[in-house]
Amino acid sequence: MSPVGFAPLDYVIVSVYLIGVTVAGILISGRQRSSRDYFLGGKEMSWWSVGFSIVASETSTLTFISIPGLAFKGNLFFMQLVAGYFIGRLIVSLVFIPAYYRGDLETAYDFIGKRFGLPLRKYTSTVFIITRVLASGVRLFATAIPVHLITGFGYPACILLIGGFTLVYTYLGGLKAVVAMDVVQLFIYLGGAVAAMALILHRLPNGWSDVVAFATSNGQDKFAFINGHTGTSLASFLMAPYTLLGGLLGGTFLTMASHGTDQMLVQRLLACRTRWDSQRALMLDATFILLQFGFFLVLGLCLYAFYGGASFQELGLSTSDEVFPKFIVENLPTGLAGLVVAGVLASAMGTLSSSISSLASSTYLDLFKFTARGRSLDERGEIRWSRIFTLIWGVLLIGGAMLFTDTKHPVVELGLKIASLTYGGLLGTFFLGLFFKRTIQVDATIGFACGLLAMLAILTFTKVDFTWHTLIGSGVTVLVGNASCFLRERMGPP
Repeated sequence: MSPVGFAPLDYVIVSVYLIGVTVAGILISGRQRSSRDYFLGGKEMSWWSVGFSIVASETSTLTFISIPGLAFKGNLFFMQLVAGYFIGRLIVSLVFIPAYYRGDLETAYDFIGKRFGLPLRKYTSTVFIITRVLASGVRLFATAIPVHLITGFGYPACILLIGGFTLVYTYLGGLKAVVAMDVVQLFIYLGGAVAAMALILHRLPNGWSDVVAFATSNGQDKFAFINGHTGTSLASFLMAPYTLLGGLLGGTFLTMASHGTDQMLVQRLLACRTRWDSQRALMLDATFILLQFGFFLVLGLCLYAFYGGASFQELGLSTSDEVFPKFIVENLPTGLAGLVVAGVLASAMGTLSSSISSLASSTYLDLFKFTARGRSLDERGEIRWSRIFTLIWGVLLIGGAMLFTDTKHPVVELGLKIASLTYGGLLGTFFLGLFFKRTIQVDATIGFACGLLAMLAILTFTKVDFTWHTLIGSGVTVLVGNASCFLRERMGPP
């Protein structure tokens, strides 16, 4: 039985939107003649569309669902991490993008291959693929939460519904379809969120004054966005979530890794016409992301006031991720509820399509292209194999999302923890290639492996907060890589 508030008209809107997005994505993409067209849009993508596409790809459903929930149950400390996000994007724009555009690169790991050799390119690309499958599974599952609440379908059925439509236009349309639909979906789901906030403020007797009153009641300050906690020891400091230093450094290093080494986002930056266009796209993303996270956190405070300061447990929910979906299906008027939910689904399709495209491009361009079969392909063969890998990864991602049935923790944090496992090693390897000219392939390989092992140990045996993971992993990689270089040079040739 469907929740009260989701009428037949809403189901029609959702159905029409899913079909419309899929068809439009295919039509807009045009004809692809080679893998370069399919995976990079022929390197002719406009900077503004790439910028908005990055916003939609990296935050869509996780932002829509989890971020309001974080403020609902806590405060605005997450903004410290967002400030680090902005700094990290600025560094990527000034340091990484110029390095990428000095060569005609096809993937993020193409840089590693040109600097350290093909084996390490394949190694880092494989690690990215494994991590992206897991992280994307979390993202897809996050989208299944509101669909589950709305329809009453089980999580597997919801995941199949979203994944099936997404795979169709990604398979047929390539990156052009992905980017074009990302731009549309971004403004659809943001428009829906703005409408939801306006409705909440309208229904509160005193509007914004009630939000302030509830956020500051009982001695609490849910508007607090700076956490000066230092702990009683180094261990307690590193374990504390969302501290000022942890947020700024964690957000900076996490963003340098995600936007500088993750093929899902770098693929778009490489699709721009020029280096300057790529930099403009990333800074558009940086500015927009700052405003977007702030908005969704404030939306969480509005929801807290709307529900009278009740906890998510008191509302009968299992996690704070379910608060906003609950409001959507129970309180939005007919038509608007369908449009908002369609926006959630569509934004998720953009994120999922980005993951599928990046996995397929990395598999084809970093791994398969250098095999005997890959080297002998004509343009028609390139398109055929590009689509084969797109289909394979689409199916695997849909299956991977079925593994995430634990809803006890905010999904956004789970996704960041998975990414942090390998982001540090990847970022450290790029640092070795960019800033340490004497390091060679063996040094980078040893450093990368030690960075991954260090992160595995930290995740297994410690409670260090995820905001520190990328910094620690990259630091270990750089230190070990340089130590290997030093010892190799001291020992001399065998």
